[in-house]
Amino acid sequence: MAAPGLVLAAPASGSGKTVTVLALLRHFSRSGVAVESRKVGPDYIDPLFHAAASGQPCLNLDPWAMRPATLARLAEADADLLVVEGVMGLFDGAADGTGSTADLAVLAGWPVLLVVDAKSQAQSVAALVHGFNSFRRDVTVSGVILNRVGSPRHEALLRAALEPLGVPVLGALPRLEALELPDRHLGLVPAGEIGALDAFLDRAADAVARHVDTAALRRLACPAAFPAEAGGAALPPLGQRTAIARDDAFVFAYPHLLASWARQGAELVPFSPLADEAPDTRADAVFLPGGYPELHAGRLAGATRFLGGIRAAADRGAVVYGECGGYMVLGRTLEDGDGVRHAMAGLLPLDTSFARRRLHLGYREAVAAAATPFGPSGTVLRGHEFHYASITAEEADPPLFRVRDARGDDLGGMGARRGTVMGSFLHVVDSGT
Repeated sequence: MAAPGLVLAAPASGSGKTVTVLALLRHFSRSGVAVESRKVGPDYIDPLFHAAASGQPCLNLDPWAMRPATLARLAEADADLLVVEGVMGLFDGAADGTGSTADLAVLAGWPVLLVVDAKSQAQSVAALVHGFNSFRRDVTVSGVILNRVGSPRHEALLRAALEPLGVPVLGALPRLEALELPDRHLGLVPAGEIGALDAFLDRAADAVARHVDTAALRRLACPAAFPAEAGGAALPPLGQRTAIARDDAFVFAYPHLLASWARQGAELVPFSPLADEAPDTRADAVFLPGGYPELHAGRLAGATRFLGGIRAAADRGAVVYGECGGYMVLGRTLEDGDGVRHAMAGLLPLDTSFARRRLHLGYREAVAAAATPFGPSGTVLRGHEFHYASITAEEADPPLFRVRDARGDDLGGMGARRGTVMGSFLHVVDSGT
């Protein structure tokens, strides 16, 4: 179903668009509007907040890593309204200049609302909005929400400056310290770790109800009109019965992939390594997604049933697949932020360190160097890399993937494989063909 949708974007990260989206989702949900949301780009954390605010799962829409047919399918929603949160600034995307929030809005035909951090500016806001509204001929800013407004006088100055542009100002949210969320090295602290989150969301919704014309905002929404395009096959599941690690150490699994595997008939069985649970002994595959194992390395090293369970799965020939943090746990050792080394599963020949931090960030196109559950040797995948951990020792010959960045530059090999155990720092998003 093509629900009426709109995109909330911003000039830059840190403008307050996430909190604004959360406030709108909670407001509409409380008002009886069937509202769903989507998040643009490679993001595991914001969708968890979206789900908490709306009561509905939030899927990612990634115009660089996803095929158009995948985007069209994931944009379908049985809802009265679809709110899509952009990534970074409106025109920011991959290193090759594609994959921005603007690109997605144009592809879908959704209107763009710009959330502007108005702190420390007055009439200059008009130059900013004019620039974003005229930068690309195919992108029109349909409305503005002013954020972090200091006073009624400040709001009046901003509105007067914007009036000649003819871009509707749909609201002006005041500067409120109570509407700030804590963050850590990979983004916001995950929703499940924040106490009194419901109270925060209700305060945010109250602010939107007072300061934003939500009825006018809703009237701007329109159904998506993605161009018709035949879609290739979905990525196959890792196994017919797949055990999936799910807890605070393994929070980064894309819902659209899990849902796709379930639609293809796979049975997904969650387990918690932090609770020292072993994967289901009947599983023919084990998936360790990304997350924060570096923050729980000591507990994971002491989780004997968990570690013994994934070793037993490997011994019986089950596929054991790790992404990013899961890849680190499949290695020999993990050095935490304090420089303490912890023994991990020892199923792959690598040692990693969070104490020797270096940012690895970007889209990746990967070609499988050998057969994987996703397809035969040569299968092309698209995804991204985002971590601070460093590999201190690795023996991967051949690697699991050969990888290029978004510009097409060769990054060499990535990942390792030993029998049916395999993993890498790549977060897989979609097929590349």
